[in-house]
Amino acid sequence: MSAERTENFVRARLVIRNGGFEGMTYEIDGVETLIGRNPTTDITLLDEGISREHAIIQFDPDAGEYSVEDLQSTNGTKVNGKRVRSSVLKSGDEVQIGHTRFQFLIGD
Repeated sequence: MSAERTENFVRARLVIRNGGFEGMTYEIDGVETLIGRNPTTDITLLDEGISREHAIIQFDPDAGEYSVEDLQSTNGTKVNGKRVRSSVLKSGDEVQIGHTRFQFLIGD
């Protein structure tokens, strides 16, 4: 995960909600978290439906909020069932990357 942190940082996590890895949790502990199939990404998923570098979750310390941005992937990124290029995330949102569905949660 990215080592860069800010004073206004708010802890968040992604919890897998489907498939063989259901319940697995990924802590979001940096300003930027890269998600993809490539082993060099912060969150590496074994999902044939995702790109090597599929999406990035970013924390904006000025706004105190997270967003997800699709990195021009083939299969896209969805938030609450809607395909997005970029979207602000709220606690409880469902984020789908390839066939993998996550629940985005803020706080401990």
